[in-house]
Amino acid sequence: MKPDATILAFDFGTRRIGVAMGNTLTRTAHPLTTLATSRAAQRLDGIAALIEEWCPAQLVVGLPVHADGTPHAMTARAQRFAREIGARFELPVALVDERWTTEIAQGALRAGGRGGRDARGERDAVAAQIILQAWFDAADEKA
Repeated sequence: MKPDATILAFDFGTRRIGVAMGNTLTRTAHPLTTLATSRAAQRLDGIAALIEEWCPAQLVVGLPVHADGTPHAMTARAQRFAREIGARFELPVALVDERWTTEIAQGALRAGGRGGRDARGERDAVAAQIILQAWFDAADEKA
């Protein structure tokens, strides 16, 4: 991967998918948008538009698990989503443990005065940012 590659990350959900972007040069993640639809085809169309716009070299998907690390129903759905977007867009996909990301994102938004029901879409994008930052941080630890 080139040193200034764009990375897109996803906080997968059945109704909303939070999206974040970052760059391997700065190694900093930023919330981008939330795709809010329960229709899989519309979600994939939204992802296709983002991939066309940002031209990422890598995709990262949050992997939901129970607090103790054991899988649950959404774990398999997120894994299926990761396989699907990887195959469709012919890009590598990394899975990152997303335990507590939604709660951390919600807390950060509340601290900034932007909590509550109206911030749900923003919360998902911030959760994706946390997932992507964790991916960057883990890569830094390996280096």
